[in-house]
Amino acid sequence: MKRRFALLAAMALLAACGVCAQTPAQPASQTPVPPAAQTPVPASAPAPETASAKADPWFGIRFLLGSWTAKTTGGVAQAQVSAGYSFRLELRDHVMARHSRSGACSAPDDFNCLHNDQLYIYPAATGQSLEAIYFDNEGHVLHYAVSTPKPGTAVFLSDPAQPGPQYRLSYTFLDGVMTGQFEMKMPGQADFTSYLEWSGKRQ
Repeated sequence: MKRRFALLAAMALLAACGVCAQTPAQPASQTPVPPAAQTPVPASAPAPETASAKADPWFGIRFLLGSWTAKTTGGVAQAQVSAGYSFRLELRDHVMARHSRSGACSAPDDFNCLHNDQLYIYPAATGQSLEAIYFDNEGHVLHYAVSTPKPGTAVFLSDPAQPGPQYRLSYTFLDGVMTGQFEMKMPGQADFTSYLEWSGKRQ
């Protein structure tokens, strides 16, 4: 079981951190839009973010688009990894895909430095939210619900109904730096444990 967690977390920096990517075109706008509450509008008009999100399903996570460096900064995995990843829209903008590329890796024996994966984000069937599916070369498949609790933040939470641990992958963009965190919660545990943390800038 410990080996499985290590492999899934190696996916975080070699995955979550991203590890096998191409460099996508940089979108025109990368700066998160402030909360609608900061821009007063008439009561009869919809909040700007609500209207934009309705017209653009990627509105809340467009800050992810681009190619990023990633270097570990913490986590119980005790791994030192330098890698990179990119997010880009594909299939006529119907899917956002994360591609990752490998780099230097120094870690304990139970951490898998040789990792490859794919993450695909897509609008849910209801059209009101985003979902994601993850595959890697270890045979893992994870289904995520995607939320944007505040501008510049995206949280991927795995289905608690799936066997084994629950996983949470988070990205936050602030002051030109993208930080990420991959966490896990074992069955019966109340809180998540941070396995890998990383940060980097746009390339």
